[in-house]
Formats: sequence, structure tokens, C-alpha cells
Amino acid sequence: MALVSPERVFWSEMETVHDWAAHQDRLTARAVRYAAEHSAEARARLEEAGIRFPGDIGLADLAPVRVLAKDDLPELQAAHPPFGGMLAVGIGELRRIYQSPGPIHDPEGRRPDFWRMAPALWAAGFRPGDIVLNTLSYHLTPGGHMLDAGLREVGCVVIPGGVGNSAAQVSLAADAGARGYVGTPQFLLTLLETGIERETAVGFAKALVTGAPLPPDLRARLQDDFEVDVFQAYGTADAGTLGYECAAKQGWHVAPGVVVEVLDPGTGEAAEPNQPGQVVVTSPNDVYPLVRFGTGDLSALELAACSCGRTSPRLTGFLGRVGEGVKVRGMFVHPRQLAGALAGDPEVASYQGVVTAPDHRDSLTVSIEPAAGHAPDIDALAARLTAAVKLRVEVRVVPHGSIEEDAGHLVDAR
Repeated sequence: MALVSPERVFWSEMETVHDWAAHQDRLTARAVRYAAEHSAEARARLEEAGIRFPGDIGLADLAPVRVLAKDDLPELQAAHPPFGGMLAVGIGELRRIYQSPGPIHDPEGRRPDFWRMAPALWAAGFRPGDIVLNTLSYHLTPGGHMLDAGLREVGCVVIPGGVGNSAAQVSLAADAGARGYVGTPQFLLTLLETGIERETAVGFAKALVTGAPLPPDLRARLQDDFEVDVFQAYGTADAGTLGYECAAKQGWHVAPGVVVEVLDPGTGEAAEPNQPGQVVVTSPNDVYPLVRFGTGDLSALELAACSCGRTSPRLTGFLGRVGEGVKVRGMFVHPRQLAGALAGDPEVASYQGVVTAPDHRDSLTVSIEPAAGHAPDIDALAARLTAAVKLRVEVRVVPHGSIEEDAGHLVDAR
């Protein structure tokens, strides 16, 4: 753990580099050289683009390199298990191996704060000695460990709450005097309301939320009604932390140590400032190097200077998805998971999952059109779907013709 002064303004000098474009070029060169030597997957795409012996290469030189879509990882990893030829070290050198929905296998290296979460927590006001409740999952998926590692690097005391059991988490957070919270904003609201219902004072003063959208009215409710100072962070299991808010809360500063492009989904070219595009990452990670990895997330880049003094551009928030995956309660759900649970069932003629967020709480409902002469067991289907996506799923039977065939098997209606 780094020994840091609570009075220090910035976590890393990379947050205030003088020439951001030159800094990105240096990171690009480092990432591409390393990936070309250590990642069979990246090397193949570089050679496909005519880049065989990368020397002094900058961000603009990556334009011919085909973007690797996150949605392609399950097929790639199935063909070359377990990491699709992307792992740059021996598998025995890892700390942990995870499985995200897809399924997608994610590695964790042995260095502290592997996903570079500490700068986001520092910007949100977390300091050594803070007691913090971490409510992202510690089971199979890496979210809980991503935040845990960053908190420990900062010097915080972590309560590994994980998912669910709100009453027990409220009780322990109150007993331990937790002043910080990390997790989804929706579960933060649940815990605060549970504290009121149980007449238990929950003393959260600050929160770093991630894994789910933060609508303005929910932020206002958390900050105004419950007096919790709420900050956002953005990242993926594959690429680590990609952006985070400062005190100005005017977008997500691109995180230190990673190269971020925003590309027009139609042309593949760099989107103009403040115009939406897919977030594409190049990372010099020595365990899992990435070259033009497409997250599937849509955002835009704000280049104007920020009052906080950080020099990186800012992502303007989450604007939707390019890929098929939809994030529900901090977990990705893919249409292929629904298909795996329902395709081939003789009782099911058609199906469609719809994600909504009544009262800021994500809900996944799967509508089923039964095959002629069949009456599906709703409870059995719900249990099968819940096991497939690892989230609670509601199932309802609808009349024939209710589901629009061209709407897709998974719709985000939030």
C-alpha cells in the first residue's frame, strides 16, 4: 500500500501532464510494442493492419487497426481458452480468474490495485483510515475486488458487503461507523431507505458509485435528502478504470495510464468533441494488454479545461450501448444468455427480455409466448433464467403476437 498524505490533491502526476496528446502517444507506443510481443490476439490484428515491427507509433497510427469488440470475447475465448490469446503472462502468475456474463473470463494480476481504481477513489474524497462498505459482488465477477483493491491502495478499511442482504449490511455499516460507500447508486438508495425503516443511523458521507446509471434525480435525492456526496467512476473488468468524476462533477476524467478513443460507430473514425461514439481502449497492461478494445459503451469527449486542475479530457457520461449486452444492477446480461436458457424449449414459441427501472431499481422481465397447446411452468422458467443471468428474473406469459419479432430478444427500456 502506498504511503500517502491526506492533504495531497492528486493521486498521480499523470493526472496533470502538460501535453495530454503527447502523453497518450507515449502510452500508445508502450502498449502496442508490449502487446505485439506478448499477445497473440493483438499481434494478429496489428499485422492485419500492416504493423509488424512497431517502433515509435502514436495514437493516430492505430487508425487501420480493427477494433476488437467486447461481444466477440466469448467466441474468441472459446476458440483459445481461457483468455483468447490475450494473456501476456503464464496463467500461474495471476492472482485470480473471474467469469463475467457472456461468459467472459477476466484475469487479475498480482500487482496492487490491478484495475487502477485508487485515483477515482482519491478524487471522490476517500482517505487513509476511512471505513467503507463495498457492495459490488465478490463472487465470480471482479467488481467487488476492483473496488476493494483500490480502497486498500488508498488505505481504507473495507467492509466486504457484496450483493444483497440490505438489513445486515446496514447494521454492520452503522456498528462499524462506515462513512464511505462504493457500489451501484440504486443499492445505496436501498440501504439508506432500509436504515430509515429500521431506525438505524447509516452515516455515509461520501460514495463512489459505478456499474449502473446515475440519473440526475437519483443523484439529487441521494445528495439532498440523505446528504451523501456522490461521485461516479466508469470502467470495465477487461480494461480497468477508464474515467471518474472530480469535485466539479462535470464528466469523467480519462483515467491515468490508459488510452481512450471515442469512435463513430458507423465510420470507425474519431468522433468530433462532444459527439457520441464507442469508447475504445488501448492499455499497456503487462498482464492483459489491449489494443483498440471496443467496450461497447457510448460516450463523448469533452476537451475543455476543468476547474479541478486535471488535464485529461472528460467522458460526458454513459450514452447507451453499441453491443448487445445490457447492464442490469451492475451485471451485464447478454441475449445469448436468454437464448441458452430458452432456445429449444418446445413450450416456448417466442420470448423477449425487457429491462426497466421503476423507482431507480433495475428490473428484468422476460415475456413468453407459449407454443400452441402448451402452458409453460412460469416458476421453472424464472429459476432457469435467474441461474443463467445470475440476477432475479420475472417471467410473464403473453398472448401470441405480443412480441415484436424485429425488436430483439433483449430490450433496454430505461
